[in-house]
Amino acid sequence: MEKVPYQGQTLTRWRVGNSTFLALPEKGARLMNWNVTLGDGTVRDVLYWPENADFTDIAHARGGNPILFPFSGRSYDRGDIHFWRAADGVRRPIPMHGIARQGDFKVTKLDARGFIAEFLPGEAARASYPYNYEFTVTYRFEPVGLSCEFALTNFGREPIPWSAGHHFYFTLPWTEGTTRKDYLIRIPATQRFRHDPTGKLVPGPVLQPEENLANPALIDALHTGLKGSEAVFGEKGRPGDVVVQLGTEKVPPPGATFVTWTMAETSPYFCVEPWMGPPNAPENNVGLHFVAPGATQRFAVSVRIH
Repeated sequence: MEKVPYQGQTLTRWRVGNSTFLALPEKGARLMNWNVTLGDGTVRDVLYWPENADFTDIAHARGGNPILFPFSGRSYDRGDIHFWRAADGVRRPIPMHGIARQGDFKVTKLDARGFIAEFLPGEAARASYPYNYEFTVTYRFEPVGLSCEFALTNFGREPIPWSAGHHFYFTLPWTEGTTRKDYLIRIPATQRFRHDPTGKLVPGPVLQPEENLANPALIDALHTGLKGSEAVFGEKGRPGDVVVQLGTEKVPPPGATFVTWTMAETSPYFCVEPWMGPPNAPENNVGLHFVAPGATQRFAVSVRIH
């Protein structure tokens, strides 16, 4: 573990086995890059980070793993985007993907295998999510993988709603000379949705158990009704698949969702995102969880190279 100056920031770098991880825990608890040194000495980027990222607007940097909290995706209130309505009936503003990816964090533990960071909500975050709580992000790094656990503790007297998630920007393609059509993905979903312009869930694409990553129907698809916890994708006929595990059980809870997305055909990344539930969870009431007063709930995911 070491501190690294980079574009006016002080990053933390970990080397664990053949893996190197680069993060800025204080800003959005953002894991920026993960790369693996292969047996032949070449380096494979697993998580993509753009060289021209704007650290003054890190929420919109398309790379690493943005933390989505308290709600993933777009929220709506009665058709109006970027609002949500809590149990008290009050409409409140909420940015896309919530309030944490752009927020400040305090590092409470830093060691040779990872870090723990506690969210420090500012005035705007408290206006969006006015509860008495503690939200922490814990990363643990392994030689060919990582795990990340969210913990939400309720210090108040009323239940706290949440439906958090991750937005992993995976480097793709990762082998020189290949394109997206050379890669396949398997997600054990029994239902697929999209969300319409008012935030409602509508029927999504009909997909095969194994799909080509060049299929445009995968873009912004919500894969739910999961029969298993692992989404697997990789290059046809070659080792080195990426395995994303949602939760710690063989079968995730009802409503748990994988999202597949990329910006364009030429984007150097493809996002496979494990979420507690689909977007607009407070209004659709799908994948929405409540933390009881005095309780703590956790949401864990892991990623490994297979």
